Amino acid sequence: MIKHIVMWTLHDKQDALLIKQTLEALKNKIPSIIDIEVGIDYSQTEASADVVLYSTFANRDALAAYVQHPEHQAVIPMMQKLTTSRKVVDYET
Repeated sequence: MIKHIVMWTLHDKQDALLIKQTLEALKNKIPSIIDIEVGIDYSQTEASADVVLYSTFANRDALAAYVQHPEHQAVIPMMQKLTTSRKVVDYET
């Protein structure tokens, strides 16, 4: 099992709900996603990211299929426009 976690800092925190809805909608569009969850930070500390994506995939090939999928690729320009930073961790369990 692969866990794919991404955290973003946003230009405008009001975009968080749009991002959550857009990313969670990918579950119905990309078959290789086992599960996907998007959280919006409420603590707003200096160390906080604004939005986190937690998703799971069967294996590395399934994650690669997600990354290359046209529906995922279509979301990237929006994310680049709305965010100031991105951190990612992919790991196997």
